[in-house]
Amino acid sequence: MNGPKAKPALRVELLFYLTFLVAFALLVGVGTSQFALSIAPERGVVLVVLFVAIEVAIFVLYGRSLVTRLVLRPLSRIMATADSVADGDLAARAPDADTRDFASLAERLNRMTDRLLDAQSQLVRSEKLASIGRLAAGVAHEVGNPLGAVGTYLEVLRRRGTDKEITDGMARELDRLDRIVRSLLDYARPHEDPLVPVDPARIVRGAFELLRAQGAFRALHAQTDIFPQVPEISGRAHVLEQTLVNLLLNAVDATPPGGTIVIGARRWAYEPGAVQTRRAGDPRYSMFPRVVERRPSRIEFAAGQPGALIFVADSGSGVAPEDREKVFEPFFTTKEPGRGTGLGLAIVARSVHDMGGVVWVDAAREGGAAFKLFFPIALPR
Repeated sequence: MNGPKAKPALRVELLFYLTFLVAFALLVGVGTSQFALSIAPERGVVLVVLFVAIEVAIFVLYGRSLVTRLVLRPLSRIMATADSVADGDLAARAPDADTRDFASLAERLNRMTDRLLDAQSQLVRSEKLASIGRLAAGVAHEVGNPLGAVGTYLEVLRRRGTDKEITDGMARELDRLDRIVRSLLDYARPHEDPLVPVDPARIVRGAFELLRAQGAFRALHAQTDIFPQVPEISGRAHVLEQTLVNLLLNAVDATPPGGTIVIGARRWAYEPGAVQTRRAGDPRYSMFPRVVERRPSRIEFAAGQPGALIFVADSGSGVAPEDREKVFEPFFTTKEPGRGTGLGLAIVARSVHDMGGVVWVDAAREGGAAFKLFFPIALPR
């Protein structure tokens, strides 16, 4: 298959057309002079001047058209895009150009806009995490004390012989409130452990084996897909393992009996808008469809940032495209009332962010959701 055609450089295009224009002007000038002198020798000078004036006008119009097409028009498009970005429209993108120079300039402007968009998104996300964290800590503290008092009153009711069905129902709801408070504290509590190099492949295997030993995958087809030589990343081993356990448990809840769950890790170069690559088990001729969408990024990531990709995919009902950003917000859940607090994925997103990574959700090859975590490669100490 032939690759994309190489674009010519602007200087080459201008040099070619201007050389052609000068050569053609000389030829036409000599030709018209001889023609004018041959048809009217007595008026030859006047005709030569007239013809030269007409030819100069034609060449000026042609030169103007040439400069407009090769220089002014692409430059005006890039300037219009830059003005839109300066006015706050970070969705504006400079169009491609016919010459290599302006195409490169448009690409760099678009890359700069993407970086601004990433910086803005990261700032909003960080402020949201901080504000929700403070709110969660306050709510957990204020709710925790009366919750303990209600539990004490419940024990008093039990000792006084209150209907067991009523006290058991109250105990279940108190336990649910207690789980929510603990989740709020987990969300709000900052991790003080330093980031250290960890082996993501070992943590993936550990989380998978932990749940398999507990029988969590009993009615499912669960497997690992770990590439060789996955690089070390900076993180907290216990937090990352708990994060993967939470994602696996969500996948178990979303997958019907007989369905499939895959957890894996691979070496990966991060690109916010690139199409997902194949997995190890995919045939060479197959490319599972992907819609190119911008993924969350961080301003610390360079283009093609090397690191490790960790994913948990399932064959459940998946996540609707309009909900793929919302699922990481606190208290957003698609589960039935009483089955989820809506804090699990929010805690996952907070933990990944604190470890310097990003998390997003795509459609999985298996038909459900694929939660993906990217962490940059650990820098040598």
